[in-house]
Amino acid sequence: MLQKSLLVFITLAFFLACNPKKDSSEKSTDSIDKDTVPDFQISLAQWSLHRSFFGPRDQEGYAEWYFKMLEESPDSVLRGELDPIDFPEIAKGYGINSIELVSTFYLGKVDNDEYWATFKQKCEDAGVNVGLIMCDAVGKIADADSSAQMEAIEKHHKWVDIAKFLGAHSIRVNVAGEGSREEVASNAVDGLKKLGTYGAEKDINIIVENHGGYSSDGKWLANVIQKTGMENVGTLPDFGNFCLEWGPEGCVNAYDKYQGITELMPYAKAVSAKSNAFDEQGNETESDYFRIMKIVKDSGYRGYIGIEYEGNELSEDEGIKATKALLEKAIEQL
Repeated sequence: MLQKSLLVFITLAFFLACNPKKDSSEKSTDSIDKDTVPDFQISLAQWSLHRSFFGPRDQEGYAEWYFKMLEESPDSVLRGELDPIDFPEIAKGYGINSIELVSTFYLGKVDNDEYWATFKQKCEDAGVNVGLIMCDAVGKIADADSSAQMEAIEKHHKWVDIAKFLGAHSIRVNVAGEGSREEVASNAVDGLKKLGTYGAEKDINIIVENHGGYSSDGKWLANVIQKTGMENVGTLPDFGNFCLEWGPEGCVNAYDKYQGITELMPYAKAVSAKSNAFDEQGNETESDYFRIMKIVKDSGYRGYIGIEYEGNELSEDEGIKATKALLEKAIEQL
């Protein structure tokens, strides 16, 4: 998501509050009347507003500067009109009560307990839940180097702790690594087991998105999750992100998204509704939301569907509203 979007610009959980609650993937609870809870609710992924948080990207060499600053001075990349600490109120303005954070907006705050206490209070004031945290730029869980892998896992521990404090049910991780399909898969299983063990101690899910590389192969990722064999390790199926190979003009080798989503949904603990462009009827031009939501429902999943607008044709505000309207229409038709 992060690197893909930068290249373009330069060249979930029932009633989760800001206090710990049940896992969003649970089909029922002892305390909630199932008949009063909708099968699907809509959440908002923070990446939908990444331009508004990051600000201008028109300087020469921005990509190199950006990744360097993420390591050296992460707060310096936040040059936009919006402040990430205000995300709960921003989401509430769209009539949405559950949010999905992105770590790259908070890398400079990871050890700042006062900041997270303030953020939690903002959630409570707005009546907004933190569903999950998407972790990027935190190291490679499937790194072939065991020392580098453990360093990455330990960095993710901090985000598990933050998720626990905010009442989230999951953190989303990446399983990037070098090597053959089999080698990366083996390292991914190993890394996910290690991180999953820590997550289980905190009652936090570790979920993997189809997010580039081998992970965009639905069969590959489903096999990794299956081999991990842990109840709190699952998937975050994304409506997009099924490109296996990129070329100068875009994706040159794509995995069938409908097959991929079908393969990933049995392990899903959240779902991400990627959107880019819309036709005159309000339909997403790259994904059949009605077909996908049928797959989601048939899988048995019940929970939040996260808006993740990434397009250029509409403003971020317009794109979020268009995605929300389409999701509501698709859910109603189910």
